[in-house]
Amino acid sequence: QDLVDDRHWISKQDYDEGLALAQLAPGPLAAQLAIYLGYVRNGILGATAVAVAFVLPSFLMVLALSAAYVRYGGLSWMQAIFYGIGASVIAIIARSAYKLTKLTLGKDKLLWGIFAVLAVTTAWTSREIVWLFLVAGVVSLLIKAMPTKAQVETVRPSIGLFMLPTLSGATGLFGIFLYFAKAGLFVFGSGLAVVPFLYGGVVQEHHWLTERQFVDAVAVAMITPGPVVITVAFIGYLVAGISGATAAAVGIFFPVYLVVVLLAPSYKRWAKNPQLNAFVRGVTAAATGAIAGAVIVLARRSIYDVATLMIAVVTFGVLIRWKVPEPILIACAAAAGLLLRHA
Repeated sequence: QDLVDDRHWISKQDYDEGLALAQLAPGPLAAQLAIYLGYVRNGILGATAVAVAFVLPSFLMVLALSAAYVRYGGLSWMQAIFYGIGASVIAIIARSAYKLTKLTLGKDKLLWGIFAVLAVTTAWTSREIVWLFLVAGVVSLLIKAMPTKAQVETVRPSIGLFMLPTLSGATGLFGIFLYFAKAGLFVFGSGLAVVPFLYGGVVQEHHWLTERQFVDAVAVAMITPGPVVITVAFIGYLVAGISGATAAAVGIFFPVYLVVVLLAPSYKRWAKNPQLNAFVRGVTAAATGAIAGAVIVLARRSIYDVATLMIAVVTFGVLIRWKVPEPILIACAAAAGLLLRHA
């Protein structure tokens, strides 16, 4: 309304096309839409300016919270706060997974099958298996929109986009950048889709964070306004300070920016491609299943006594019944944690 009706910066058609692009390409939907509208308004310069403006405020907030966490994280009152927040965040993610499931799967049996496989696999292995996302997309494509030989040749180079950031042996800040750039390619349907991917890499593979720190990182993302994937700045800060936070944040949003800028000029040509739409629907169903599985994975680390179980149940119930804003619920959970731990 602000950009279309009030400021008249873009047309309604531009907005609708940007929203459709955001639903097809990897990355947080709001970030994609904002970058696309910046591109429509003023080309690459506009897209770049919007990308910086969209990410910077929440990035700075996460930096401040990260510094406070590192400085005071060992104190009992800080631990009590995250004791309550962690349980509340699990309920919020569970609610988001439920809503996303209703939105993306409908009554499609194939998509439900993909969802179930990814949910069980993620819960069982405690990690997000990247190749299953690609398999899900290909299976959906072959069943719903079998491509011709010519279309296969056209699509094949784009599949390589998912493999670009898999360089091995990269270390330091460049390694952090590459890891989170890879993560950014697998955000479909919701920014929460990145959570199981990050858990497998950050905690189990690279051992950058402990399980408790990872849950706290997700909580920090929920506390701050902006995209959920900004949690990577917290992770990067704990790994390598401000430089690590910057490398992680740039990495996670770089694929989003690149995809939008590269695809925007030819959007109208491929937006209604049935093969692309079928592939994306399969990947999105897989991402939704991974989020559902991640709820179980994180719940094991955050809900470990009667008090945390009650905080999670109450949070979930309030979200369903009254739709209270999430920051308010998180603040209440933090207060509950303080009371329970210091009573």
